[in-house]
Amino acid sequence: MAGGSTGHIIQSLVVNLAIAAAKGVGAVITGSGAMLAETIHSAADCGNQLLLLLGVRQAARPSDATHPLGYGRALYFWSFMVALLLFSGGGVFSIYEGIHKIQHPEPVDNVWLAIGILLFSLALEGYATFSNIKEANTRRGNKPFFRYLRDTKDSDFVVVMGENSAASLGLSFALAALLMAYFTGDARWDAIGSLVIGVILIGVAVFLANEVKSLLVGEAADPEIAEAARAVIQAHPKVGTVLNLITVQQGPGEVLVALKVKPQPDLRADELCQAINDFEAALQAKRPEIRWCFIEPDLTD
Repeated sequence: MAGGSTGHIIQSLVVNLAIAAAKGVGAVITGSGAMLAETIHSAADCGNQLLLLLGVRQAARPSDATHPLGYGRALYFWSFMVALLLFSGGGVFSIYEGIHKIQHPEPVDNVWLAIGILLFSLALEGYATFSNIKEANTRRGNKPFFRYLRDTKDSDFVVVMGENSAASLGLSFALAALLMAYFTGDARWDAIGSLVIGVILIGVAVFLANEVKSLLVGEAADPEIAEAARAVIQAHPKVGTVLNLITVQQGPGEVLVALKVKPQPDLRADELCQAINDFEAALQAKRPEIRWCFIEPDLTD
């Protein structure tokens, strides 16, 4: 997997376990709808990270007779499931809780305890989000930040970063809502906080689902892969000229390349086979993420 480890997933799991426990205690003591929404959100995030770890494990399985191109897309499936759970288990529930609290407002007790818990949670989530941003900056190179988030094939990283960013933003609104409810004496501010949190979670879930769906259906690899193939083939003129070239991202760090080429004329079959083998070895040495390379000699596209 690009990125080298599941450290970002495990870090977020540990953070969310601590936060969910703290928020749950606060929600019971205070009766705050925003706190309850945040508790459900953090508990759902814990389950989401376990699903991502399952996806990483399944994606690492070797190819077999039933899956000759491996199981790399399993991670995309579980990433998509996480987006769905974030939408339903986090966003929809938070909106429901907000509407319920607006219709039946209840006073919030022990507000300063809730604020302390939210500040504690925001510090942890902020740290996790900051770590994700640093990692993204390391991975993206010269590519603009938001362009990287749209283009990256590391669905697990994008999902974890999306969750942590949404949690940090949601906590900020929950904190503001509780303060407004306390200073105005109007418990409906707490309900509004729950509604805003729900909208944030749904927005992030829709973004993540859309990005992962593209990978799940079958997305082209980074353009640099095709550029590398064209550059390497120029160094192997016997293979010929490229008539058509496609790339497919099969999983984290796993790419399929298929080419149709017009080989150099008057080559014997054994010479063409050797030229193709040399090209494949050179290409995979330059781009190790290319696991499969299929070449079809032809005269026309």
